[in-house]
Amino acid sequence: MNKVWFYLKPHVPRMIVGVLIKFIGTIMDLFLPWILSYLIDVIVPREDIGDVLFCGLLMLLCSIVAWAGNVVANRMASRVARNTTQSLRHDLFKRISYLSCRQTDDFTIASLESRLTSDTYNIHQMIGMMQRLGIRAPILLLGGITITMLLEPVLTLVLLAVLPFVAFVVFYISRKGIPLYTKLQKSVDRMVRVVRENASGIRVIKALSKSEYEKGRFSEVNRDVVEKETKASTTMAASNPLMNMLLNTGLTLVVVVGAFRVYGGQTKTGTILAFLTYFTIILNAMLSINRMFVLYSKGAASAKRISEVLDAPEDLKVGDRDHQDSEYHIQFDHVSFAYHTGRSQVVSDISFALKKGETLGIIGATGCGKSTIVNLLIRFYDPDSGVIRIDGDDIRGIPTMELQSKFGIVFQNDVLFSDTIEENISFGRGLDRQAVEEAVECAQARWFIGELEEGLDYQLAIRGSNLSGGQKQRVLISRALAAHPEILILDDSSSALDYQTDARLRQALAERFQGTTTVVIAQRVSSIRSADHILMLEQGRVIGYGTHEELMANCPPYREISMSQMGGNRHGE
Repeated sequence: MNKVWFYLKPHVPRMIVGVLIKFIGTIMDLFLPWILSYLIDVIVPREDIGDVLFCGLLMLLCSIVAWAGNVVANRMASRVARNTTQSLRHDLFKRISYLSCRQTDDFTIASLESRLTSDTYNIHQMIGMMQRLGIRAPILLLGGITITMLLEPVLTLVLLAVLPFVAFVVFYISRKGIPLYTKLQKSVDRMVRVVRENASGIRVIKALSKSEYEKGRFSEVNRDVVEKETKASTTMAASNPLMNMLLNTGLTLVVVVGAFRVYGGQTKTGTILAFLTYFTIILNAMLSINRMFVLYSKGAASAKRISEVLDAPEDLKVGDRDHQDSEYHIQFDHVSFAYHTGRSQVVSDISFALKKGETLGIIGATGCGKSTIVNLLIRFYDPDSGVIRIDGDDIRGIPTMELQSKFGIVFQNDVLFSDTIEENISFGRGLDRQAVEEAVECAQARWFIGELEEGLDYQLAIRGSNLSGGQKQRVLISRALAAHPEILILDDSSSALDYQTDARLRQALAERFQGTTTVVIAQRVSSIRSADHILMLEQGRVIGYGTHEELMANCPPYREISMSQMGGNRHGE
């Protein structure tokens, strides 16, 4: 809740004004039964129509002030809740954007989506309702008890005898509710994950006729959410009937005792009517307080989950700049890494060095650690041991924005957004159209973009689903090339290209990006055979390093792959 209070601080002046307005409106509500009691017991027996009209006008004025005050205060409360949640959601989104990949893996994407949506909504509801009910209900409760004490102390004692039991019910049930809502939100995380997976893989699910299986999987997580929500709601809902029973018991006792007191001439009829009205006000105030505790339970659980993200420590801190003079642009010096502490290493003792403008090809079986090398180079993760340097600088000492600006990247499973082709290539970097067109031409995408009626202004569907696999890859390569990066990384980015297009792409890169150091991850030997260095991995370890000719002569696994893909003699010719 400390984080929520931090975001509420700028709105404290507005909240204070809202509280004052709400206070005035609520006091007017409390005056109405008292005026009615005075009218019945004092004014009516006088039979003075002028005084009766005056009291009526006074009650009308109180009603108008109460109504106007509550409307204005509620609008102010809604504005505070909206602005607070907007700021909170903005900072949460920003923090999620800067989480390290390891932290994102720990939280999971589904959980982060849930915290950004349903959890912030719960906080919005809590802030708004706490301002509406959190001020009005206590004033009505305490004010009602105070006025009834002045009107009829004996009947008030009957009422007060019930309130400790009511308070215990609210406290006990609210204490049970918060952990239940925390468990519920975790179940919602799992459901969001399943929905997300189904939405992303809908074509595969349909193609393999797995719709029924996925429906069963969703039904399972949905059932878990329903069970936890039912348990939490049932627990919190138990307070309403219990409170009604206690308060109505008190009301019954008040009526019985009041009847005896009226019969005995110890109190007046108007006083009893006012007291019953105040009792109804107190009853509604207690129910409002109960509702407020339900919303608080949800909001507190959500605030805790959001605070876990906002308070997540900086995982990839930028250290002191460690520079060593070197002729190499990129160096891996005995680098080892595991995604989870205590588990087997994904890559072990990786070493290589590239001069500026050289090309490294990485090849190996699926899961051998090819993409992990890229993730470490970009510093999505820090290695467990060893050092990675760019221009002699340890990347752990290079500021994040400076480091990331060096790269142009096409990931293995990269994403296109629902926007024009030009915007997907420019990607908010302020690139002019000429730079985009040059990148398109180099990536061999000009011919198919030229066939589109809108050209670069062609609107892509979500994830670029209205393009073929090869077309998507060429748009993604265009994005990586458009800013003329120092280091170009192509992670299996030509797998959907035919051999001719792949060859033209490699030729264009060699001609136009001679000063760019390139790392190419590929499954096809033809994509990397002309590279200055080729790194072959097996189970995270280097089993071959050199040129194509050197590996054909000295690395049997590489030679076997080359000959199976390209045929020919032992040199792959």
